[in-house]
Amino acid sequence: MDKQEGTAALPNNTGVTIAGNEGFKDNRKLQEIFQNANTIANEICPVRDVIARISDKWSILSIYALGAYGKLRFSELIQKIDGISHRMLTVTLRNLEGDGFIKRKVHAEVPPRVDYELTELGHSLMQQLSGIIGWAEANGPEILAFRNKK
Repeated sequence: MDKQEGTAALPNNTGVTIAGNEGFKDNRKLQEIFQNANTIANEICPVRDVIARISDKWSILSIYALGAYGKLRFSELIQKIDGISHRMLTVTLRNLEGDGFIKRKVHAEVPPRVDYELTELGHSLMQQLSGIIGWAEANGPEILAFRNKK
């Protein structure tokens, strides 16, 4: 790979400057988190592990559905999340429950009834996702326009 103009050919020159990010208060903290994540990339890294779990579309949509509608049964969730299979919803709910984002309550009825709802941790994640979802709604048309230029 050729050296880019203005780039020093030193092996330890790994710093990254993000244009327009100079005003961000916690720039050093973000760089530290990113460096730590890269350092332990082959080990269990909390940042990478959590981001991987919550960033897939089914997890986001499941959390968003439970945040928007409150307590839901499995059959209600599958109706709210268009395109998800029974198996994928089952796996997603198990993972989210295992990480403490949702709680599952089984009612002793015939037939058995199971309700799912967000935990306090799930609600705090939902608040963060709301910002991202709002950003996606506001910028979706522009992104689609860029895609259509191809």
